[in-house]
Amino acid sequence: MEKKKTKSENQNAKADAMQLRDLFTDGLKDIYYAENALLKALPEMYEKASDPKLKTAIKDHLLQTQQQVVRLEEVFASLEMKAEGKKCPAIEGILEEGRETVASAAEGPVRDAAIISSSQKVEHYEIASYGTLCAYAKVLNERPALDLLLRTLGEEKKSDCLLSSIADTNLNSQAAGGKHQSKDLNAV
Repeated sequence: MEKKKTKSENQNAKADAMQLRDLFTDGLKDIYYAENALLKALPEMYEKASDPKLKTAIKDHLLQTQQQVVRLEEVFASLEMKAEGKKCPAIEGILEEGRETVASAAEGPVRDAAIISSSQKVEHYEIASYGTLCAYAKVLNERPALDLLLRTLGEEKKSDCLLSSIADTNLNSQAAGGKHQSKDLNAV
């Protein structure tokens, strides 16, 4: 049998829920900033890529990211909030590290491998962010937001798998000077 909550316990529960809602909205602002920063970075990556499959994946991801920004604006609207970003030092750092890595890599397969590596770091950040936002939306009973966020989370996971596939289908071997992976080693 459940014991009845005291007035103080009820107030604490409401305060905790408000703090979780604050984390949720703060996370939305963070990922909104990140997606918009990515919209600026993707064309740079496209220009530096040489592998046709990679160029196509980047081009497609740019279109997908534009849709994800619109979807985030729908999430903000469902919460009756203005869509706004909050500077995200994490994505700024990941993108800057990526620019430096790509700039120092030899043109061709090595640079393409660097682009994939940098892109996957972005994807992993997005997957972690969207996964957390989905968990918060679920607990906060924000069903419309949850549905939109889950859709984007699925897209981010597929993008990560696609990048791994492009790297594993000969690109990394070309970057290694034509050496192929040992049959005894399993890909990650």
